[in-house]
Amino acid sequence: MTLVLDHTPPRETQAPATAFRPTLAGMSRARLAEAMAAAGVPQKQVRMRVVQLWRWLYISGATSFDQMTDISKETRQALEALYTLDRPEIVAEQVSVDGTRKWLLRLPKLGHEARAPEIEAVYIPESARGTLCISSQVGCTLTCSFCHTGTQRLVRNLTAAEIVGQVLLARDRIGDWPGAERPNDKGLLPDADRKITNVVLMGMGEPLYNFDNVAEAMDIVSDGEGISLSKRRITLSTSGVVPEIGRWGELSGTMLAISLHAVRDELRDELVPINKKYPIKQLLDACRNYPGVSNAKRITFEYVMLKGVNDSPADAKALVRLLAGIPAKINLIPFNPWPGSKYECSDWETIEHFADIVNKAGYASPVRTPRGRDILAACGQLKSESVKLRARDRQGDAPSPAAGD
Repeated sequence: MTLVLDHTPPRETQAPATAFRPTLAGMSRARLAEAMAAAGVPQKQVRMRVVQLWRWLYISGATSFDQMTDISKETRQALEALYTLDRPEIVAEQVSVDGTRKWLLRLPKLGHEARAPEIEAVYIPESARGTLCISSQVGCTLTCSFCHTGTQRLVRNLTAAEIVGQVLLARDRIGDWPGAERPNDKGLLPDADRKITNVVLMGMGEPLYNFDNVAEAMDIVSDGEGISLSKRRITLSTSGVVPEIGRWGELSGTMLAISLHAVRDELRDELVPINKKYPIKQLLDACRNYPGVSNAKRITFEYVMLKGVNDSPADAKALVRLLAGIPAKINLIPFNPWPGSKYECSDWETIEHFADIVNKAGYASPVRTPRGRDILAACGQLKSESVKLRARDRQGDAPSPAAGD
């Protein structure tokens, strides 16, 4: 049974609007220094205070200024007058039968926005690791025909703090801070000291269209004196923004995933329309030249299996030919249905035959186990505006099975 946890307070108990205070949670060192200066911290103390604040935010996971016992009370009060330590607001939390968690998150309104935007993030636990899938934009501009997110218009890019905030929020919810109390997970969390071992930029949006904010956020997440997640455990997934692929590799050093999904330009033009601007040859040339690519740092090619569309043995053989010379892994993704989609998932026998052809050519080609389908949390299913829970769902009933499978 799917568990739905509603975090929206009843209308009558919602607090009245107050002056907006930005959150420090998710800020870089440079931005924290600016915040310290704005709060009146003497310039000669700023560097020391930033070190202290950084540790509280990214090692201890502090959610209250009162926890920061090595910072003077006066400084804490000055900071609290101007800033918060808020994470994104949880509108709803859904827990799948397989332990996958999806959060519908509300962000603060920016000055020009008529209403607060919403995004989704997903946590996928496995026996020895946990993967957090985060969003980089509100909505998406790419309109990939098999992807639910692509049916939601682009609203705006996320700030670096909003991207990091998803990581902090997830660590809060699953008790992934040192000494934190962990939820009663019924054995569904990884058997590891850290419950979030991997971060993938595979949620809502095209991360390379929000390059600077994503880069700043991943620098914070990978900083060895804070959250300290290895860049080899961070994967950026792109639909193929060719001019930015090499720049990302030079600047960030993370792993790279390519949403390929077709071996012919005419089909990829339909499935992934950015292909009309950057066709397959240009995309694969950028992959061959990706900084640091090697057998130890392979590029992952994502290939969603669509029945009768891209799943023939001829497609598998063409895929092998296309990727010749690129250190690669091929993730075969059974299509995850969503309301109104025109595609069906390939039959399991077809997927296995496709994988066998790719494997025999020397490529690892794991078939991604669908996770969180019952809560529309699987690959390609995220869409914040589409997951408005019905009244009875908010009261704790499970969603209709038709909603996710």
